[in-house]
Amino acid sequence: MRRDDPSGLILLVEDNRNLSEMVGEYLESKGFGVDYASDGLDGYRLAVDNSYDVIVLDLMLPRLDGTDLCRRLRSEAKKSTPVLMLTARDTLNDKVTGLEAGADDYLVKPFAIQELEARVRALIRRDRRQVSAEVLKIADLVLDTASLRVTRGGTEIFLSPIGLRLLTILMRESPRVVTRRDIEREIWGDGLPDSDTLRSHLYNLRKSVDRPFDKQLLHTVQTAGYRIADLETAATA
Repeated sequence: MRRDDPSGLILLVEDNRNLSEMVGEYLESKGFGVDYASDGLDGYRLAVDNSYDVIVLDLMLPRLDGTDLCRRLRSEAKKSTPVLMLTARDTLNDKVTGLEAGADDYLVKPFAIQELEARVRALIRRDRRQVSAEVLKIADLVLDTASLRVTRGGTEIFLSPIGLRLLTILMRESPRVVTRRDIEREIWGDGLPDSDTLRSHLYNLRKSVDRPFDKQLLHTVQTAGYRIADLETAATA
């Protein structure tokens, strides 16, 4: 494993040798270092033992599939490395399943290699971006931007890196409504995802920060965007 590659160090977990070689050679030609794994268990071991900038992860893998690998990486190993999932399935349910497991982005096969590079670079830029240390609080929902710890009512909530980024945007702007376009551009830059991606991340965020609790804080404002706010308190103030 090399750590001195200027563009970043990538773990590529893909059992299709031809695709793996094509993607790896392309990324290396663009200045990335690339480590390879051809099955899920080897990929999990490498991901846990090393520090990568992005993990490019196939969904269908021998020994341990991509969804289970990603879920174990988040829940057992407590790794927050950005994950770009490669999948031949493009239904909304499949995408939601991948994002719920902890993936940050996905790319449907067959894909343009230039789009994969753009998404990898966007994930790296976002992960490396420094944020000022502050504690954001809306009702009993608290986000410490220094430690990236989220709690609600004293209960710790675990989010994917994109979920954390989305929550940070909405809490910093609260109670203002943030448009879908503004959210997408802040998270993905010019490499805008398809129409289901933000909706899937919002679904997962709502399930984590709202559904276990009595009061709803994440609100969809039809035709306008989204906001996090304590509307009950605002209405009685």
